[in-house]
Amino acid sequence: MGDQRIRGWINAWLLLLPAMALLALFTHWPAVATIIDSFFSTPRARRPSVFVGPDNYQQMLADPIFWQALTNNFWFAIGTIPASIALALLMAVWVNDRFPGRTFVRMAFFTPTVLPMIAVANIWLFFYTPELGLLEQIRSALGGRAHNWLGSRDTALAAVTIVAVWKEAGFFMIFYLAALQAIPPNLAEAASLEGASRWYFFRRVQFPLLMPTTLFVLVNAVINAFRMVDHIFVLTRGGPDNATTLLLFHIYTVGFGFWDTGYAAALTVVLLLALAALALIQYGVLERRIHYR
Repeated sequence: MGDQRIRGWINAWLLLLPAMALLALFTHWPAVATIIDSFFSTPRARRPSVFVGPDNYQQMLADPIFWQALTNNFWFAIGTIPASIALALLMAVWVNDRFPGRTFVRMAFFTPTVLPMIAVANIWLFFYTPELGLLEQIRSALGGRAHNWLGSRDTALAAVTIVAVWKEAGFFMIFYLAALQAIPPNLAEAASLEGASRWYFFRRVQFPLLMPTTLFVLVNAVINAFRMVDHIFVLTRGGPDNATTLLLFHIYTVGFGFWDTGYAAALTVVLLLALAALALIQYGVLERRIHYR
């Protein structure tokens, strides 16, 4: 009996070994290497990399573009996370009901998800293009003044936030729709017999049962708020005057535009720490308040 247990333990670890090796090679080691590189200078053609200690972090604290990118990312997350989750939940509840054309509506909601972000950004250029875009055509028809939505500091970040919400909501809707369809129909029947309204049934029965799905969607939404920069390249390239520069876009610009790999590594460490802190809050605090069936 003991030999069988040891053999089973060895077999289990052997099965896990390839996945663990790939995880360590492509995830853990790059993270560790980035932390190490953040304490070294950027190597040049005739100047090797040398240990500089916290100089890259001091440069980061003195960099106004870093603080601008961090602020932009905060407002971008505030705009995209609640809006995309709420819109996804609303769409899922709607298409979960039976009505004519439900399949077409589901397909319409999900279509932005299957499109590459570059294509999505080009589609939204049709709306935002000055003087020729759809929004400008509507404003002109209503007698309003022309406005450059992506060229103004006041509206550029909001404009790219709307693009991200439009892209993400359909993806999150699929998870909510699957969770709604997993709820036993007899709960709705019992609530109807008791005279409960649809809003009361959703608030007291459906939404609590959707909390595990909401946590999963929330984690993905937070990650995407720091990961999605494809539309920034197409729509604004961080402008105007860094009004739409997000943290990951700033890291890309520093690392590949100016080839300052040491400073880019320090910025990446800050991004990793921010995501780790958010993950601890989500799984350490929020998960304890969630009921799993």
